[in-house]
Amino acid sequence: MPATPKGRRTEAAFLDAARQVFAEKGYFNAKISDIAQAAGKSPGSFYNYYENKEELLEALLEQFSIEVLEASFKSQSDDPLESIRGAVRAYWTTYRKYLAEMVGVFQMSMTDAAFAERWRENRAAGIRTVLAGIKNAEKAGHHVELDPGTLASAIVSMLESFCWVWMAAGGDANVNAPDDETAIETLSALWYRTIYFVPPSPA
Repeated sequence: MPATPKGRRTEAAFLDAARQVFAEKGYFNAKISDIAQAAGKSPGSFYNYYENKEELLEALLEQFSIEVLEASFKSQSDDPLESIRGAVRAYWTTYRKYLAEMVGVFQMSMTDAAFAERWRENRAAGIRTVLAGIKNAEKAGHHVELDPGTLASAIVSMLESFCWVWMAAGGDANVNAPDDETAIETLSALWYRTIYFVPPSPA
């Protein structure tokens, strides 16, 4: 990968062009020649940066993860609910921004074992972040009576699946499509209550 300023600009142009083409044509229908044309570059120059379209999708998946984590960290607060709400908002809005790429990631993970492993590695970053929050809650005196790793996996899976259903799969039958704020508040409440719920004292 060229490390010169010009090389970085060219690589960024390919990434931006890929996002445009994926959104217009879908990942599987997009061709390298389409991406190069949208970037204003020759198809041959593409291979100076990426071996194939799959490698480019991996780079965009990493970009997605970085944006989610950065936005989540910026939203950290002394109020656990606000921190969770900020993390959910970061994931929801970034998923919408990268929707075409996430569709491609899902499709590739179903058909390519190597890419499925890459997808699991990507999930692991989110699971680590959620797990850190669970451990902080326990240090603060909240007793999460569930296996922390399994719970972190379930929370990340909830976010992924909910975004997929409502943004990519057409929603659920007989359920009104939630607006962004309703979706974010619902996911945040489920996450927060699972970790911070305090059962009422016996009468």
